[in-house]
Amino acid sequence: MGFEMTIKSLLDVGEDKAVALSAPGRPSLSYQGLRAHIEAIGGQLAGKGLTSGDRVAIVLPNGPEMASAFLAVASYMSAAPLNPAYKKSEYAFYLEDLSPKLVIVDEASQNPVVEAAAELGIEVVEAKVSENAPAGSFTLFDTAATPSPAAAGDEALVLHTSGTTSRPKVVPLLQKNILASARNIAASLELTNADHCLNIMPLFHIHGLIAVLAASMGKGASVCCSAGFNALQFFDLARSEKISWYSGVPTMHQAILLRAQRNPEVAKSLGLRFIRSSSASLPPAVFDALNTTFGCPVIEAYGMTEAAHQMTSNPLGQDKQKAGFVGIVTNPEACILDADGAVQPQGSEGEVCIKGENVTPGYENNDAANASSFINGWFRTGDQGYFDAEGYLKITGRLKEIINRGGEKISPLEVDNILMEHPAIQQVVTFAVADKMLGEDIAAAVVLADGASLSEAELKEYANAHLAKFKVPKHITFLDEIPKGATGKLQRIGLAEKLGL
Repeated sequence: MGFEMTIKSLLDVGEDKAVALSAPGRPSLSYQGLRAHIEAIGGQLAGKGLTSGDRVAIVLPNGPEMASAFLAVASYMSAAPLNPAYKKSEYAFYLEDLSPKLVIVDEASQNPVVEAAAELGIEVVEAKVSENAPAGSFTLFDTAATPSPAAAGDEALVLHTSGTTSRPKVVPLLQKNILASARNIAASLELTNADHCLNIMPLFHIHGLIAVLAASMGKGASVCCSAGFNALQFFDLARSEKISWYSGVPTMHQAILLRAQRNPEVAKSLGLRFIRSSSASLPPAVFDALNTTFGCPVIEAYGMTEAAHQMTSNPLGQDKQKAGFVGIVTNPEACILDADGAVQPQGSEGEVCIKGENVTPGYENNDAANASSFINGWFRTGDQGYFDAEGYLKITGRLKEIINRGGEKISPLEVDNILMEHPAIQQVVTFAVADKMLGEDIAAAVVLADGASLSEAELKEYANAHLAKFKVPKHITFLDEIPKGATGKLQRIGLAEKLGL
């Protein structure tokens, strides 16, 4: 490969006139336009004296400017996208942790990050979008200098782990980590320049940034940058944009299925090539419903921030997808290790560990986390699982989420999947609740399907028929909505406190 692969070089593939980014109600941006935009923003950042070692925080709503800002910043330095819904105190924490040189916000921004940055003496700049500008096109500064592009070993993206059990950890990802991951994903999905994806994932999260945006750009394919996930608008947008695929988290797929059931022809008429699911476990009942409703393969993949997203993926071929499995190793190496770091034989359960070009070099300023997370060159994911006879990986639970009920270990995931099979249940999340006698017992938060009724006694009776007695939830809470994290993931850890159990 003579030259170094970086995000800037990733964008060289697309044909000049081909669409790179589109957005509802906006002219689309071609690859030629995107490349010119990235050069311009690189020049404007260089004009402010920023270089490849600097970080720029991006606090923009989901949409084309958020996508192009990430690509532009990451072509020359490190992008630090932050959730636009944070409160001021959260911004203060993240900005202090990351020390960016600049924060990009939208025009006339009322976001509390403006105040948080001012108090820390960090410059804030508005991304100015001119009238009828193509999707993703904006300016930052009037002056410019010649920028020097980043090298493969430079940091391109910095994110925090979700930190459900501890202080969020800083995950630096290098140019080469992202390139490797984008290549792996594009290969798994057999992406071509004819593909058009509807992005519904937040672009401050690894899933949307890499699986949708970077993987598509590297193939000269196009992405419709929606304003975020809206189940009511999904079908209209998917139809008008003539998309070939979309990627989401299970809660999004469930919301889309609810809409599809009211109008079953619409889903099939989209003619999707495939649907991708990642970032949380897809219940087999949802896998089957998506498959039937859309008439296309459902590709469940397994990712995490520290691996620049994807680690394993179900292959695309006919009948190659297994419900309840996260697929085969797609490029980084993966193995199952026991508590002592010994590799386990096929079929044996243990901790899923990975290594490869896509894996972060390590957490920033966190020797303790690095010491516990890396073992003999392998990165420990914190997930428990095993490989079946055909090499498909089954995740059986998060090691930290395993419920220890008086010495009996229960995977909340297994209980979720059984309860999800009940026709009256639309969503469920099983979690640990403190118990005086047993240490921990099992609780489940349940959302019922529209118009369905189910009592606690009926659900326990159902669970008793399908689960060993010690796995039946002791506490059942019926809710209108289960609290979710910023990316739409259902949060098990801390749910007992949230619900006052």
